[in-house]
Amino acid sequence: MTTATDRRDIIFAIGASVLGWPATVFAQKPMPVVGRVSMGKREDTGGATDAFLKGLAQAGYHENQNVAIEWRFLEGRYDRLASTLAELVDREVAVLIVPGSTGAAIAAKEATKTIPVVFMTGSDPVEIKLVASLAKPGGNVTGVYLLHAPVIAKRVELFHLLVPASTTFGLLTNPNNPIFNQAERKAFEDAARSMGLELVVASARNQDEIDASFPNLIAQGARAVAIGADTVFFNQRGQIAALASRYAIPAVGGWSEYVAAGGLMSYATSNNEAHALTGNFAGRLLSGEKPSEMPVQQVTKFELVINLGTAKALGLTIPDKLLALADKVIE
Repeated sequence: MTTATDRRDIIFAIGASVLGWPATVFAQKPMPVVGRVSMGKREDTGGATDAFLKGLAQAGYHENQNVAIEWRFLEGRYDRLASTLAELVDREVAVLIVPGSTGAAIAAKEATKTIPVVFMTGSDPVEIKLVASLAKPGGNVTGVYLLHAPVIAKRVELFHLLVPASTTFGLLTNPNNPIFNQAERKAFEDAARSMGLELVVASARNQDEIDASFPNLIAQGARAVAIGADTVFFNQRGQIAALASRYAIPAVGGWSEYVAAGGLMSYATSNNEAHALTGNFAGRLLSGEKPSEMPVQQVTKFELVINLGTAKALGLTIPDKLLALADKVIE
């Protein structure tokens, strides 16, 4: 027969043995999982991945320490977007990040009404109905607005300074990203009209179509080319810089990485600053903040980058006024 004293001894012994167990024996909360869907290439993100991780770390989260990340790189394949998002939604990730693509942002909003979504887009997120307002997004979606359209007029002005005798310039766009494409094209058309210039447009979805776009634009009278800010063109920035050189035509890109790849010039918001903000958003959401109450962040820092080596190869003299405005000059 077990006495009260015996029972106390047994309970004490069990308690003592449990206290001696290593902490890993006790049930641990699994690390939250962030799903990040990029339209870029895994091996060629231009610093975006590091910037995202830096922003995440600033919010207190470090990959494989207290957060897991499911990386997806679609290499411009918009046809894989819906299935990739569905996979991550089924996985029940804690946060879904869709940087650098209006199409991806819209698809993510359609894919889930419960998982927090962080976008990074150059389209007005209110106008395309991603959020109710910049200050109070509502719903499960928030993110970073790159203010892409407002800088387009400045890019057209830069063309006018570079080739003042020319009245026609070209625009390279991707029809696979139609909502952004249409807004970007309209902004270029409005800017060209206000300066008395003519805009001609070429569409390209892949490397072969990009190759064909330059002679197409030149045949239409273009004497300078604006590179649309779609991720496909970011992925192929080296190819585009080489084409501009081959056809001896000045081209302005929507990211400084284009200039680093041999392009002539870029005027845009800071790409890496925007990616860092998406990382910070992800960390804040993991810590319990609600997307509906997190204002959309606007990247307001603009950078003018000029490659003087490319200008020399094209036989262009960069006006002193333009050089004085440059944030960075590559010799």
